[in-house]
Amino acid sequence: MRAEHVLEVRGLYASAGGREVLHGIDLTVRSGEVHVIMGPNGSGKSTLAHALMGRPGTEVTAGSITMDGQELNVLPAWQRARAGLFLALQHPVEVPGVSLHSLLAAAAAEDGAAPAGPLGDRMLAEAKAVGLDPQLLRRPLNVDLSGGERKRTEMVQLGVLRPAVCILDEVDSGLDVDALGEVARRLQHATTEWGVGLLAITHFNRFLVQLEADLVHVMVAGRIVATGDAALALQLEQTGYSGYTEAR
Repeated sequence: MRAEHVLEVRGLYASAGGREVLHGIDLTVRSGEVHVIMGPNGSGKSTLAHALMGRPGTEVTAGSITMDGQELNVLPAWQRARAGLFLALQHPVEVPGVSLHSLLAAAAAEDGAAPAGPLGDRMLAEAKAVGLDPQLLRRPLNVDLSGGERKRTEMVQLGVLRPAVCILDEVDSGLDVDALGEVARRLQHATTEWGVGLLAITHFNRFLVQLEADLVHVMVAGRIVATGDAALALQLEQTGYSGYTEAR
């Protein structure tokens, strides 16, 4: 039986660059659920991802973030990762001198919850699942890689480390149609394979053709102003956000 996990966000206010960006966010993401956040540029979507993960420069000014009842606000990013959070970045950074293989070997050694089995075999299986050239596992992380290859390396990390909840900050940006399908299918499979909860930030309904959303949240000006099922994402693609921004 898989463990059940719950990420709860209550009354979250946060600032970045000296300006308050989030104004009372409430979310609950459970194991196996797919939550999608959509909204216009500048609405606070990436700030929410950074606040949840504890990125320096993003300050939580009120509210709580808990994983299975454990308060995360007071923890640095690495301890939030140990608690079960994973952030797939919109722009994965280059790490010269450190290969993806070395990074995952070090992370797995620290994480007693990592799945059993030869680490190298798991990496190869995850690379195959998202169409990543296995030779890149031994290359410096993200150095001289295309945008699509960088997003695939993020998915390899996800599949090997198997966190409780994954936050996806526009992981679909910069992906061609084939890569988008491979990444979305891997994420969908992960929700049933080990019950990962997903909080996906995206601008595009096309990402949700392969990834089945349980709930879609509309964020405008740092607030969640509407929540609905997957049909809401299609509606937003057709009508835009004007109705929500005018109603503020």
